[in-house]
Amino acid sequence: MDFTNNTAFGRVAATYGVIAGVLTIVMIVASIESDSEIASTSVWFGYLIMLITLSLVFVGMKRYRDLEQGGVIGFWKALGLGVSIAAVAGLVYVLVWEVYLAATDHAFMDEYAARLIEGYKADGLSSEALAAKIEELEQVKAMYGKPLLRVLFSFSEIFPVGLLVSLISAALLRKPSFLPAQRRSDA
Repeated sequence: MDFTNNTAFGRVAATYGVIAGVLTIVMIVASIESDSEIASTSVWFGYLIMLITLSLVFVGMKRYRDLEQGGVIGFWKALGLGVSIAAVAGLVYVLVWEVYLAATDHAFMDEYAARLIEGYKADGLSSEALAAKIEELEQVKAMYGKPLLRVLFSFSEIFPVGLLVSLISAALLRKPSFLPAQRRSDA
């Protein structure tokens, strides 16, 4: 399937991908900066943000189906568009995250680890279990300090969510009867 010659396809992928990526990273950075313990340490909160913002994959696919494809799109073309949107969102997410890390002198991982350790202590972990958790965090921090690994980690946080949304959206939108395009009647 050739997607390269379709400028509308690329425009939709770029537009919705950039918007989804920017919204995702802005909301995550805002939650980190809010000093809310749940928001800044909860992996599930971050994935909830990603799921909500990556709903733009569905919106972009539907717009493309309705306006560019006459209300009909095949599964594979829809999936290709969804994956393209998710990839653009992932790239934007990674780029902005790297800018944020540079602007904050790469303090995120140290602060994140410190909050987790505080939580472990509050949970009453034994000294042996706490030492094991601290050692584990030190290894993660060392890996996160390597730019290529950090970029891969960051991309792998968001892209699978976008892939899942793309699969579901493509399965739903391949049916022209699912949320059909609205016909304007200016009579």
